[in-house]
Amino acid sequence: MGEHVIKLPDVGEGVAEAELVEWMAEIGKNVREDEVLAAVMTDKATVEIPSPVEGKVIWQGGKIGDVLAVGSPLIRLEVDGEGNVKPGAEPAPAKEEIAEAKPAAPVKEAKKSEAKEEQPKQAAITGPANGAASAMAASSGASRPAPTGAPRKEGEKPLASPAIRQRAREAGVDLRRVHGTGPAGRISGEDLDAYFETGGNGVASKAAGYVRNMSVTDVPVVGLRRKIAQKMEAAHERIVPITYVDEIDMSALEDLRKELNDTRKDGRPKLTLLPFLMRAMVKAIADQPNINATYDDEAGVVHQSGGVHIGVAAQTPNGLMVPVVRHAEARDVWDCASEVARLSEAAKSGKASRDELSGSTITITSLGAIGGIVTTPVINHPEVAIVGVNKMQVLPRWDGQAFRPRKIMNLSSSFDHRVVDGWDAAVFVQRIKALLENPAMIFIEG
Repeated sequence: MGEHVIKLPDVGEGVAEAELVEWMAEIGKNVREDEVLAAVMTDKATVEIPSPVEGKVIWQGGKIGDVLAVGSPLIRLEVDGEGNVKPGAEPAPAKEEIAEAKPAAPVKEAKKSEAKEEQPKQAAITGPANGAASAMAASSGASRPAPTGAPRKEGEKPLASPAIRQRAREAGVDLRRVHGTGPAGRISGEDLDAYFETGGNGVASKAAGYVRNMSVTDVPVVGLRRKIAQKMEAAHERIVPITYVDEIDMSALEDLRKELNDTRKDGRPKLTLLPFLMRAMVKAIADQPNINATYDDEAGVVHQSGGVHIGVAAQTPNGLMVPVVRHAEARDVWDCASEVARLSEAAKSGKASRDELSGSTITITSLGAIGGIVTTPVINHPEVAIVGVNKMQVLPRWDGQAFRPRKIMNLSSSFDHRVVDGWDAAVFVQRIKALLENPAMIFIEG
């Protein structure tokens, strides 16, 4: 028998490291050739790593959330034959160490006594002090004295640590009514938990339907969630935003959209609002190319793009992704609709490629029917503009003679005020407004 070390391969042009987001092959598992061992994430694309050989997993090169350098050891298999390393030898690191593996997020752990370390670990922490001991006692069937709820004698002060006093203060509990089981009647976290569970009466209060849940669960920020957090942090630290909101009468566009959908030819997609908005943005950008741009903070250069590559923020089971409709300037409304549908499905199924999730020059964000009246969209750094779609409502509007029901929608658009002036932002949104309120203009070239 021999041992075979599999290293993290080159998972994309210019990619030096990747985050480990899932293990498919646990230690002790027998894997076949081409069976997927692990999944890693670069930017927002997830890449599966297959096994080039058949064998048994005997070592893993990291835990979920670690960032590994390309070329560093990923997994070690016991194989028939000689393998590619000496049995028992430590896996060699990458020739060029790009980055040390680091945890997804710092996790603060409470100090544990030696006695507690001998106890089995709990999945959740019940309370900041002695809650873990309480949970273990409950699971093991150990009994604990029920609090009597009787107040102490006048002038007698309850003994408790500062942490227990803070918990009681936040919960509105008078510690004089809590029975202490520690030395000299000292109140522990377990005693406070017992008081919570029984309501101070010595009788469980679950029958009343209200039970305190003191558990705390630590959730590592890894994978796509970490990428989103890093993106939002960069936007907050670098961009000085301005948000401009205006009301748009969508009645005429909605009538046109319905007519086009009712008479569409076979093979043409059903039209939503987005393709019309994308075409309106393309025409508005033709007059203001500075809006369709990215800002290189370090070099102090604004890159104005000739092609209009519109990112469409999409909520997926794995988190927020922004698939990109490339060259919207060369697409009509039906082509835009088809591409949006294709990319949305790829993003939701986790099959979108790295190229399909990068390279946008301006972004649309929409929460659909739950979109609210006004939002403050966060710009997709390093872009300089984002257009936010809010929900549509039927509202009364004065037409000069009477109030008429109209389909009204707000656009909430944010701009990087370092490179886009407020006047330019207003002109851009007003141009989109004019096109959407007179939708025939969207189809006129020039």
